[in-house]
Amino acid sequence: MSGGFDPLHPRELDLPTRVPLDVDLATGDAAIALDDAKIFAAPADVADIDRWRTQLTAWRNGARRRHGEPARYDDPASAWASRCFTVAQLWLWDELFFDFEAQRFTPERFLADARERFGGLDGVVLWHAYPVIGIDERNQWDFYDVPGLADVAAELRAAGVAVFLDYNPWDTGTRRAGGDADELASTVRRLSADGVFLDTLKKADPELVAALDQARPGIGLEGESKLATERIADHTLSWAQWFADSEVPGVLRARWFERRHMQHHIRRWHRDHAAELRSAWLNGVGIMVWEVVFGAWVGWNSRDAATLRRMLPVQRGFHRWLVEGEWTPLNVLDGAVAGSTFERDGVTLLLLANTSNVDAVYRPVGTGWSALHAGDTADTVTVPAGGIAAAVQVADGVTVPDELGAAQAALASETAENDASFSHRTSRRLAPPRWDGPVALIESAPISSTTTAPVTVPTGEYTLTVRFRMRETGMYDGAPYVDEWKPLPPRLHDQRTLDRSVIVAQPVQIAAAEVSEAEYARFLDAIGEVADARDPDRPAANVTFTRAREYAAWAGGRLPTEDEWQLAAVQPGFTRRTPEVWNWTESEHSDGRTRFVILKGGSAHRSEGSDWYFDGGVKPADFSAKLLLPGLGQDASPSIGFRICREDTP
Repeated sequence: MSGGFDPLHPRELDLPTRVPLDVDLATGDAAIALDDAKIFAAPADVADIDRWRTQLTAWRNGARRRHGEPARYDDPASAWASRCFTVAQLWLWDELFFDFEAQRFTPERFLADARERFGGLDGVVLWHAYPVIGIDERNQWDFYDVPGLADVAAELRAAGVAVFLDYNPWDTGTRRAGGDADELASTVRRLSADGVFLDTLKKADPELVAALDQARPGIGLEGESKLATERIADHTLSWAQWFADSEVPGVLRARWFERRHMQHHIRRWHRDHAAELRSAWLNGVGIMVWEVVFGAWVGWNSRDAATLRRMLPVQRGFHRWLVEGEWTPLNVLDGAVAGSTFERDGVTLLLLANTSNVDAVYRPVGTGWSALHAGDTADTVTVPAGGIAAAVQVADGVTVPDELGAAQAALASETAENDASFSHRTSRRLAPPRWDGPVALIESAPISSTTTAPVTVPTGEYTLTVRFRMRETGMYDGAPYVDEWKPLPPRLHDQRTLDRSVIVAQPVQIAAAEVSEAEYARFLDAIGEVADARDPDRPAANVTFTRAREYAAWAGGRLPTEDEWQLAAVQPGFTRRTPEVWNWTESEHSDGRTRFVILKGGSAHRSEGSDWYFDGGVKPADFSAKLLLPGLGQDASPSIGFRICREDTP
């Protein structure tokens, strides 16, 4: 809790907006105030529902006069965005998306998992730089300069999945090249991206919009959180992030203003997504699936994944009803069941949501109904606890649409599930791979070119205090902000400590200094790679984690663990080469989706200007930094070097 704010509860600005029922909402201050709503709250009294709908329509008509008709949606090149119901926020090096052993991208594996668990994806945001950016001078565009990434983007698009890039406007403290608009437009063209996610921005500046329109006609711009009503015209998508709803799900303001505008509900730290799913369902909008939140596992439970599988065939199949049909919000209020209808050409789509924790049965009024979900009938529809259901009514004399049979077929095996338990993932330390190359040094040879003797860490049991900056990566296990609404600075980036119980089973000799450039050059010569003349005093940097491990094995040793490094660093004789660099440690971890390595020591480099950057500056021995591990050589950095150690066996 920071400054009186409870992170487990919505802020005042996140709460739904009550719709006044007795004032003119076509003009005036009350109407303008509603322009700023996130969600129009459902009326507290069911008797007010008709007046509430009338007021919503009055507001929309007035808002259209104030802000103009959003003509961008009439452009066929922009139409794809209104069909983008599921988007995954994807860390580029997610182990479902990248095979670290083979060092290749595996989009087919990621998409297959999404089809099985969620019903497939319509888009992915390729998240690339944060939380690694800032460790050196590389800017956000450099982190998209990845071998084969353009081919991966093409493969995703060929599978019918839109590709979004991530734009970080806060990245001002790394190397400068061109302006952001030019750099982003160039990256969009190079990767043939469909859309751009505007990280930390609600909307893009008009100049950026114009540059991106030139790069890719029909490009979708998706702001984070609430989008201003006047900018719905040039942003075809937006996040519904941190949108608290009324008990009976209300109406999304941006969707009500423009039916073709796509929103994605997202509460990134929540383990229960039922409320987001119900709101998305009744409003005809989408969901953001985000399971790896910058290295922290916040996976979806089985119940919510099943709900999404029950939603998507209806949303995709009845897309025209959702964007063109006559939308009557909250046309059904029956106990815990709320429903909205979308009518088009004599065919009515009824979407139902259950806000209670027990199954509810709804009996549609009238004739001509067909159930969509398995087990339901024309007379009774079971709406699962906390979940959703649907039915379609075809008026007399109207041809049954093909979409009905297609949706029923797609939903034939999609039943609701009750398991809302959270599936934890525990990271485990990975052993270094076997080194099959030559070994250069015998066991008694020195492990550093410095004249200082190695530092010995004796056997024993130790309790180590580790200091770190939390960030959204967390540390070793679990999400750092479980079920929090919105963690805010300074809590979002606060300094924390943890104690580690460590057993050193046998003495370890750790090099007094990092491997030098000259020492590393001899290794490159030994394995047949060309090495330039190197400085014997500067630390070897720009060395990948894999190469650092290989050097250590070649030299007859290994990398020290983060605990061994910390124990050695407080002893006499432990030194740092200059310029100071972070040290790789033998601490590669994986939870099956994210790999990370603990870095020690800090570096001379510091990226200034944003708390989102990686930790910079020289650090005390007890400070640890969690680095999410990229592949394809992207982990090599001028800010990271290494030292080696050997176990001092008798």
